[in-house]
Amino acid sequence: MRRSGSTPTRSARPALRRPRPALRPDLRPVLLGVLALVAVACYLLLFVRGSFAFALERRATAVGAMVVAAFAQGVATVVFQTVTRNRVLTPSIMGFDSLYVLAQTALVVVFGGSVLAATDGLPKLVVQTLVMVAFATLLFRWLFSGRWGDLHVLLLVGVTLGLAFDSLSVFLQRVLSPTDHDVLSVRLFGRLTAVDPATLPLAVLVCAGAGVVVWRRRHRLDVLQLGRDTATGLGLDHRRELTVALVAVSVLVASSTALVGPMTFFGFLVAALARQLAGTHRHAVLLPTAFALGVLTLVGGQFVLEHVFYASGMLTVVVEFTGGLLFIALLLRKRSL
Repeated sequence: MRRSGSTPTRSARPALRRPRPALRPDLRPVLLGVLALVAVACYLLLFVRGSFAFALERRATAVGAMVVAAFAQGVATVVFQTVTRNRVLTPSIMGFDSLYVLAQTALVVVFGGSVLAATDGLPKLVVQTLVMVAFATLLFRWLFSGRWGDLHVLLLVGVTLGLAFDSLSVFLQRVLSPTDHDVLSVRLFGRLTAVDPATLPLAVLVCAGAGVVVWRRRHRLDVLQLGRDTATGLGLDHRRELTVALVAVSVLVASSTALVGPMTFFGFLVAALARQLAGTHRHAVLLPTAFALGVLTLVGGQFVLEHVFYASGMLTVVVEFTGGLLFIALLLRKRSL
């Protein structure tokens, strides 16, 4: 028998383990950024055969295209999901990819498959970017200036126009010759390692300008994701901030699509992973996390694809397939948009 007043033995008390402290959310983008820089260094400097200067120049151009695509797609998708308050939607729902495919298809139908290579360069990049940004701006202005214009109508019209562009593109592709269709099919996939170096500076400047606009509004985006009524009650001009955010998204997606081609699910993949790893809803952490994850995914994936598996296929096919599977999984989990 235990004496009264005696303390219980150690085995009678369950041992409580203190949880290990998690990494602070502010430090997570820094860690991911370091990993991204390591991936960039490995891709640029390792496994160089032949002339180092020639290989470094080609690889630097590819890295520049990957950085632009990672920044534009990652940031644009995070901002778009914030303003729509939906973690499944992506900017491609507005019809940017479909408009790009339609423009490329129309060029081949009218002038032949050789026109794609003949018109590559800075003027084509400028024209494609301006066309897509003008399309988005006119769409936003028309819908938001109307009496019944709101975000849900905008998404509905974007989906409808995207389907119309896709249907018209499919119809035009059926009248192409097999040779022209093969040339066009290659251009309809994202191309990260076949970018014209002369187009990179403009794409970097456009993305940097849109990035500055988004970064200066990172705290307003935190309020914007609370909804229209709450944001308005906190003194935020909801319609103005919504329009600015959507125009910035349009510029980012248009510049990325014109530079490397359509990438439908890459931004969704990066944004979904960033929201899981960031540990916070603050855009001061979400935006750099998405950017670093995008660079790490593209550069690290290209390095592994080329030097581990010795595969010559396009990385974007693998990324889009993975992003599509994640999209379906989240959609089945939520059972709704």
